[in-house]
Amino acid sequence: MSDYPFDLQAALSTAERIARQAGAVLREYYERPRQSNYKRTVIDLVTEADTASEKVVVEALRTAFPDHHIHGEEGGGYGPAPETTPYHWWVDPLDGTTNFAHRFPVFSVSIALSDAELNPILGVVFDPTRDETFKGIRGQGATLNGRPLRVSEVRDLSEAMVVTGFAYDRWTAEDNNTERFAHFVRRTQGARRVGSAALDLSYVAAGRCDMYWEAGPKPWDVQAGLLFVLEAGGSVTDFEGKVSPDAQSGTRIIASNGYIHEQALNVIRLGDDAPRPQSGK
Repeated sequence: MSDYPFDLQAALSTAERIARQAGAVLREYYERPRQSNYKRTVIDLVTEADTASEKVVVEALRTAFPDHHIHGEEGGGYGPAPETTPYHWWVDPLDGTTNFAHRFPVFSVSIALSDAELNPILGVVFDPTRDETFKGIRGQGATLNGRPLRVSEVRDLSEAMVVTGFAYDRWTAEDNNTERFAHFVRRTQGARRVGSAALDLSYVAAGRCDMYWEAGPKPWDVQAGLLFVLEAGGSVTDFEGKVSPDAQSGTRIIASNGYIHEQALNVIRLGDDAPRPQSGK
């Protein structure tokens, strides 16, 4: 018997349908002549596409799940007060806004359902430029276009491809991730900044890269992707190596294939004092 008063597979199918509808909105805007953007700050962009996509998602979720609270990146909270319901939807209608605004084709729609303690229940990430749908349910696995997701088997950080993100306030934030990025560049086969945390985590789950870290993403950025990594056999902790509210919310998160997790944590903890691979001939 389900622990939930609704069918999880049906809820996942609904979330997938909504994500694809929002993705169609993004594609329509993406194919238009480059638009002017309005901004929260000079480096925290919002486009018309963000708000149009969120409108589609929120209206559909409110219709399907009127008793659930919805957290939207652009518009805030919708539905019943968050303290009155154990079910919370986390919506990033356009994860990768800066990429989108510059016509760099890496962005996604992320929709996730969690409990009140931020434990993810189900999630969908849709990449409209590649027609890729990542989705999963806690305890039931995760898939990419119907194929099971599985993390990589890379066992040494020196052979890994790692990805990260930078907070929107990186110009002024003390913890702006630039030093950590440099440390990982020196200790891996490659360090990348893709520009969509939802896709970063989805790619770790798919074995396309081996580890993701970031200080500062919001729950709507990472809730779905965290679920995929765990369901694909990976590890998720905070920077102290603990499975904590910080790890669940994404405040300070490291997600990996599990094999290189402790090595990556050492780089986070020790910085430039962490061991470096020896160059060979």
